[in-house]
Amino acid sequence: MSALSAYDFTIVGGGTAGCVLAARLTEDADVHVLLLEAGDADLPTAVAHPPSWPLLSASEAGWGDVTVAQRTSGAPVALPRGKGLGGSSSINALVFARGHRSSYDAWSDHGAKGWTFDDLLPYFQRSERSTARGAEGRGTAGPLVVGPAAEPNDVLLACLAGAVEAGQRRAHDISGGLEEGFAPVDLNIVAGRRQSAADAYLRPVLNRPNLHVVTGATAHRLTFEGTRCTGVEYAHAGRLHTATATREVVLTAGTVGSAELLQRSGVGAEEDLRPAHVDLFHKLPGVGRNLHDHPRANLVYRARRPVPAARHNHGEILGLLRSPAASDGPDLQIIFIDIPVPNPVAPVDNGFTIGVSPMRPASRGSLRISSPDPRTPSLIDPNYFAEEEDVRAVLSGIETARTIAWTSALGEWGIEEVSPGLTAVDEPSIAAHVRTHFTSYCHPVGTCMMGEDDAAVVDSQLRVRGLDGLRVADASVIPSIPSGNTNATVYAIAERAAELLRGT
Repeated sequence: MSALSAYDFTIVGGGTAGCVLAARLTEDADVHVLLLEAGDADLPTAVAHPPSWPLLSASEAGWGDVTVAQRTSGAPVALPRGKGLGGSSSINALVFARGHRSSYDAWSDHGAKGWTFDDLLPYFQRSERSTARGAEGRGTAGPLVVGPAAEPNDVLLACLAGAVEAGQRRAHDISGGLEEGFAPVDLNIVAGRRQSAADAYLRPVLNRPNLHVVTGATAHRLTFEGTRCTGVEYAHAGRLHTATATREVVLTAGTVGSAELLQRSGVGAEEDLRPAHVDLFHKLPGVGRNLHDHPRANLVYRARRPVPAARHNHGEILGLLRSPAASDGPDLQIIFIDIPVPNPVAPVDNGFTIGVSPMRPASRGSLRISSPDPRTPSLIDPNYFAEEEDVRAVLSGIETARTIAWTSALGEWGIEEVSPGLTAVDEPSIAAHVRTHFTSYCHPVGTCMMGEDDAAVVDSQLRVRGLDGLRVADASVIPSIPSGNTNATVYAIAERAAELLRGT
């Protein structure tokens, strides 16, 4: 459609949630939607090739974010997120898995109402067309065609056999949110190609006359009349523009981008805004707080037997299990990866990796802009491993991973642990390695936390507290990270947000 002077809804961010909302809201022909995306419509060809995803974060399809130096390691950590239509669903590792149902219970700790696993289930189902046979609670008619790899890599199948040999449960549908154990995980791969949110939701509806998409549009700040958000000021093609929303502005720029835009608009804590030379407009101290992510420690193995070349996403099989401290649900993920990821000990040409991640981390950090200029990097601090219980969970996972590695199922591969290596066998040395050598699992959440108390940024209807005409509907609203890769949860949040917005 041609540009209008005003739209019913202006959506800021064309990533996972933005694509869902643009598609769902424009199902009503009388609703006019503007979708703004800072990145491009056309992404590198490697985006469609599942095994190439590790290269994408350094391409024009990624923002290139890094954290501040982390307290435990003294070094920054790369925090990839997508830039372009589809957002992080265009560059991620293609895993599509709900968290275990128990991990959504904590969403009510700050008063969020109606966001239990059972509440979210219809929206999970609405997003997916599952190829799993006989799996409980799965969707069968959604835009996303999801299912496990038909032929996982042989080394990953050996790891799965090793997990079962070591006494772990063989799950049926580890992606459904109801099981613990090990199994092939659902992937966003259709006919050998990535299926992003843009592929599944947005591109099929781009011809709708009530949808206008502007790429290369960098949002600078929100505009207000009194306490009502009226639109977005954004840069496009070297000029500043203002998009007006007659009903609502919806932020779907992700855990980093949505919090940044609120802060640049003067919404946040004065002590966070003052150093960035932004005047306080609306006091909301929770903006940028509660940042947390899944860190991942990697055990890297050299193999004498050649590991087959990857055909899928490298990480086709994972396990969800409990550390000794877990009481109300699984809190650990172990993922088998068919390449040896870079490690601090020695190069490995032929091998594989076992990744260990605390799925319900207690550590919390923050995000703060450093300038009103959106081109200036923010101070991003997930504060990984600040809490000792996160380290303890990983130590438990490493013990389990090593038990799996030394089973007879992997014996024929002739493996050797390179990193951290068998010189790290006592708890202090393993813990030191974990605190120093870890990566982000790229699941940041929480900077616009949902709830009904003073720490919350949005209420249970995703409305920014104390302001009108403004909502947030992406991973930033997640109060407590689910025990799984987060993309499936973001789809569900966006599906529910679309329903909430239709009621306005």
